[in-house]
Amino acid sequence: MGFRCDLLLLFTTLVLLSTRTPTVLSDVILSKVDRRIDLTSQIVRVTSTLKVENAGPGPVSEVLLTFPEIQAKNLAYLKATLNEGKGKVKNTGSNLPINVSNPEELPPSLIFHSVSLPKALGEGDSLTIDVLAVFTHVLRPFPEEITQADIQLVLFQDTAHYLSPYAVKVQSLTVKLPKARIEMYTKLENTNIHGSDIKYGPYENVPPFSYAPVVVHFETNQPFAVAQELVREIEISHWGNVQVTEHYNIVHGGAKSKGEFSRLDFQARPHLRGASAFRNLVAKLPPRAHSIYYRDEIGNISTSNVWGDPKKTELLIEPRYPLFGGWRTTFTIGYGLPLQDFLFGSEGKRFLNFSFGSPINDLVTDNLIVKVVLPEGSDDISISTPFPVKQGQETKISHLDVAGRPVVVLEKTNVVPEHNQYFQVYYRFNKLSMLREPFMLISGFFILFVSCIVYMHVDLSISKSSASYLAKLQWDEVRATIQQVISIINQCLSKHERLEASLHDLSRTGDVQACKTARRTADSLFKEYSKELKPLLSFLQSSPQATQILPKVEELMAKEKELQERLIAKHSTIVDCYEKKIGGRELENRVASHQLKVVALKQEVEDLLDYVEEI
Repeated sequence: MGFRCDLLLLFTTLVLLSTRTPTVLSDVILSKVDRRIDLTSQIVRVTSTLKVENAGPGPVSEVLLTFPEIQAKNLAYLKATLNEGKGKVKNTGSNLPINVSNPEELPPSLIFHSVSLPKALGEGDSLTIDVLAVFTHVLRPFPEEITQADIQLVLFQDTAHYLSPYAVKVQSLTVKLPKARIEMYTKLENTNIHGSDIKYGPYENVPPFSYAPVVVHFETNQPFAVAQELVREIEISHWGNVQVTEHYNIVHGGAKSKGEFSRLDFQARPHLRGASAFRNLVAKLPPRAHSIYYRDEIGNISTSNVWGDPKKTELLIEPRYPLFGGWRTTFTIGYGLPLQDFLFGSEGKRFLNFSFGSPINDLVTDNLIVKVVLPEGSDDISISTPFPVKQGQETKISHLDVAGRPVVVLEKTNVVPEHNQYFQVYYRFNKLSMLREPFMLISGFFILFVSCIVYMHVDLSISKSSASYLAKLQWDEVRATIQQVISIINQCLSKHERLEASLHDLSRTGDVQACKTARRTADSLFKEYSKELKPLLSFLQSSPQATQILPKVEELMAKEKELQERLIAKHSTIVDCYEKKIGGRELENRVASHQLKVVALKQEVEDLLDYVEEI
């Protein structure tokens, strides 16, 4: 639909021009025009060779180039150079200046560019100019949606007559197509096909603003790779490296894919079941590029190859999946370059000489942002570019930065490979500033080591006369005392187990004397343990730090004492029964009450021990 509207507007404009008397700004005549339109990629390149003559008495210092407004909005690049004839471009070292012009009494639907001549043409003089116009987004997919198995067809529209405010004596047009079939093309007088070229003309004595619309409908499966946004960051390090990082957001700008995608069909017959898709891109990097990487949001992508020679380094970029029409992908490539190849000195200033556009072949960039990160401390910054760009500055904070690094930001829309020209960023930088980061590192390590030495040799303990220190000492004494109490209680419990073991031996051997001896030994040990516990308990009762734990310790000692008494009573009862030959149920009845109490007391003592040990 958009293509039909553009075509209608173009035809309407040309009809209006043909029905009115054109205004001729000077007595300029184009004696010969030879146009060549290259449609072999998504970027349309129109090369025009114009032989300009001055047929009037006055001098001519400029020549107007004309483009319809609907076509001019897609004009990405325009260049004009002198031609000495026989196809040799005059070696002037620079292009002719071109500026947008607004001549009076000419239709506003046409956009004019003025080419300034190096020397005014006198009456009867002539010269030849080569004009290169590069357009993007002028090849319209038709149909706009295709399946995986379909081929991609596109439409191109233009005029067979050179659109100009000047009369043209002789002109011709050659349209170069990819080596593929032609679905349809406009047939005019003197139209011929030679291989993949369509030739219109020659046409003679063509009046100003003459037109002859042509439409070509043809097959092309060239990659329609469009970077909707590309951010290039060029970071300068005076320690010998230029680090380049490029963030791409790429979409396939051709006919949109519809229906399902079959990976199996694509792998088996990629030229039939995916002819319109592209699987890789080629980036031409500077010859001494190193530390090259290629990754996306997931991580590193291993499906890439690098090869190079002394003149260039080529990086083959293969996305994770083939790109069909409307599909998109994002990725990042980065590489390092030797500083001496791109940084130079001039008149006390340093300047970076670097290419502006993307290194990827035949890539159309809708919005390109170039960021040049200068070293911290750079000032007196100026920029020189071969074409107009939007300029700005910002600051980037990186490692070991104090005030941040100045960043030059250049932005341009509708960028093509012809914009891959060198630009310069000039700045001043004090060599002593290079010592700032090493000095910061050395100072940091020096302070760290000095701090460690001071820490190891300075007594940072709390003063021994302070209340907190005294309280800590008292608490340490309480803890040590409690540990002694616990140790004695555990020894008592160990003796309890030995008493129980002597009763088992009595039931097995019947040796009453041995059992009595074990009881007397245990009894004497219990008395010794009791003597040891008394001073410990007295200390705890006198210490203010033991206030909270003292009741539990006292309860523990009391329960253990009661347990001793119950065990001795149980032991004596069993021994007496054996001496009196009392056994069976009567023995069990006499011991039962003691046994129940012993089991309960053991559990209580163990619980109290656990509690005290936790504290």
